[in-house]
Amino acid sequence: MQLSHVEAVRNVALVGHGAAGKTSLAERMLFDAGISSRLGSVDEGTSLLDCDAEERTHHFSTSLHLAHFERDGREVTLLDTPGYPDFIGQVIGALRGAETACIVLSAAAGVEANTRRVFRLAGEAGLGRMLVLNKLDCDGLDLPGLVSRVRASFGPRCVLLNVPNGLGRDFTGVIDALDLTYEPEGELPIDPHRVHQSLMDAIMECDDELMARYLSGDGFSREELEGAVEKAIAAGSLIPILCVSAKTGVGVSELMDMLSHEALCPRDLNRTAFAADGEPVRVEPNEQGQLVAQVFKNRIDPYVSKLSYLRVYAGTLHKDSSVVCSTTGKKLRITNLFRLQGNVTESIDEAVAGDICAVMKLDDLHVGDTLIDDKNGSVSMPPLRFPGPMISLGIEPRSQRDQSRISTALHRIAEEDPTFHASHEEGTQELVIRGMSELHLQIVEERLHEREKVDVVTHPPRIPYRETIKTRAEGMYRHKKQSGGAGQFAEVHLRVYPFPAGMTPEQFIEAGIVIHHRDWRHHPERNLLFIDAISGGSVPNQFIPAIERGILERMEQGGEAGFPVCDLAVELFFGKAHDVDSNEQAFRTAAAWCFRQVFSLAKPTVLEPVVTLEVLVPADKVGEVMCDLGGRKARVEQLQPLSGGDQLVTAKVPLAAVATYARTLQSLTGGGGSFTLELSHYAPMPLPEQARLLTDPALCDARKRLEPCGVST
Repeated sequence: MQLSHVEAVRNVALVGHGAAGKTSLAERMLFDAGISSRLGSVDEGTSLLDCDAEERTHHFSTSLHLAHFERDGREVTLLDTPGYPDFIGQVIGALRGAETACIVLSAAAGVEANTRRVFRLAGEAGLGRMLVLNKLDCDGLDLPGLVSRVRASFGPRCVLLNVPNGLGRDFTGVIDALDLTYEPEGELPIDPHRVHQSLMDAIMECDDELMARYLSGDGFSREELEGAVEKAIAAGSLIPILCVSAKTGVGVSELMDMLSHEALCPRDLNRTAFAADGEPVRVEPNEQGQLVAQVFKNRIDPYVSKLSYLRVYAGTLHKDSSVVCSTTGKKLRITNLFRLQGNVTESIDEAVAGDICAVMKLDDLHVGDTLIDDKNGSVSMPPLRFPGPMISLGIEPRSQRDQSRISTALHRIAEEDPTFHASHEEGTQELVIRGMSELHLQIVEERLHEREKVDVVTHPPRIPYRETIKTRAEGMYRHKKQSGGAGQFAEVHLRVYPFPAGMTPEQFIEAGIVIHHRDWRHHPERNLLFIDAISGGSVPNQFIPAIERGILERMEQGGEAGFPVCDLAVELFFGKAHDVDSNEQAFRTAAAWCFRQVFSLAKPTVLEPVVTLEVLVPADKVGEVMCDLGGRKARVEQLQPLSGGDQLVTAKVPLAAVATYARTLQSLTGGGGSFTLELSHYAPMPLPEQARLLTDPALCDARKRLEPCGVST
């Protein structure tokens, strides 16, 4: 039967833990399909898919790569992903572009940390799932025990689709457990008849008609069984397990048959977009009708500039056509369309529903953006949700040449990696990069050097402490300077009050803390409430904004410890001016010095940032993680069990206590844990810790900045 294009498309994401052999398996399939004339090797650096310099250096994948082959009239597109959790953002993008997740396990290692995570992510995305046991040519394997552990981890829906005829050196073929038309000979690691019974039970569960025929003893054709398997995978009642060795090629042909026949096609998965009013809209994978496509990855190629990977869900995208980005409302011109085979681009004229393609040099396209032709109203696909970065480093350009290029280079890397962030921290005045782990940031540093030709120096980032006051204080300062000609004169009298975060200016004024006031202004960036209580014109109105600026600049430069000041109210209640010598600069300087003196009298204290820490950890490691958090003065708020045997621990903890938490968590969980940080609030630092902080030699540079506004008296 002739299949339509949509029915013949198979988009398969290869996911799993690091070193499970995903890329080697993809290379073997491409070689067997005749795409490559030589079998690529990850270890030898000859892989068609691991084409980035850092991938060839480290011998593992760090980015998502695409390849495709034809088999039995069907087009199979492989989305090969990194296996280490440091690069989980690439996996999330790949799952948005696929209908089937092929989860590869190393038979020697079994179910590893990231195996559980990607299995859960694929389920949450609604994809069909299948498991591939790779490296069955290794010696000393316990296949029944491995299958039992897989079923214990992922449920009884996991059933072998074929059985190896041996293990280690004896693994020379697989026995089809779906259609046992002959009696297998010899001693086998697992009884195929018992597997066949479990397999038939799983695939008949979601089809009442087939179940009735099965119970009555009727036979089935191969095509009927394949259709039943595909339906069971789509319904989630079956997660087939296949046995292969990417190294020897045993079982790979059967896997390719499975992917081309029983992996899901675009029509097997329900996709939903959202209309402009927020209402959900079903996306039908038809070649006709409105175009709906989404960017699931950006790649900065040093030779062809920026490539945006698109998954076309509906309609047809034509070369030399105009489209609308519904996310931003911008109109874009598609000048070129490509298919990708590793790092090789193949020009095409159109991409239809189900296809994955790439467009070039569209700088306005970002990961998650939806493209439409705007024929029937605006719709947008759901955004992609990426985990927040877990570890940060301060970064400085190594030379002046690097200084002029570093911002562009970091922006390019952030464009292709949504789990990498770079920002200039206002509180510490340093450039900070954030990623999923130390390895992630190491790869970023290598990419800066190799691809962007930018060299950097990294160091642990400074903690953005703040300062505030505990009590009320007041004082005055007179600035007087005479050096010939017009002089400078200003006198400023200030009172300061604690102004806690969360209190509104209206609440502060209504509390009667300040009795007389003429005007007030709130500066939320520092939570400063500036109160103008001048009466009788002791300070002319034109100089009051200069006083306010002087106070804000002094707060930014730092208090007693050199940290930015926040959470206080400043009342200007008196001052003096000279008819000739007073000017804005004089009052600005006087205000800065007066604030400095009054601040020191108001019992200043250091505030430390407290973050909300969410730790996703395997259930069997919760005890170790909880014990470690107790030593970090964390306040655990919630312990929530999740599907797949994981636990979510939520706690409030000082940021300084988890500045290097990524390394500890990796050690405690064997790489199976992950965490996110989000600023919760600032809290006073305990006095003993504050004393140790203030004796830190690194604060000397901060204290040197205490001279306000660059003006001495």
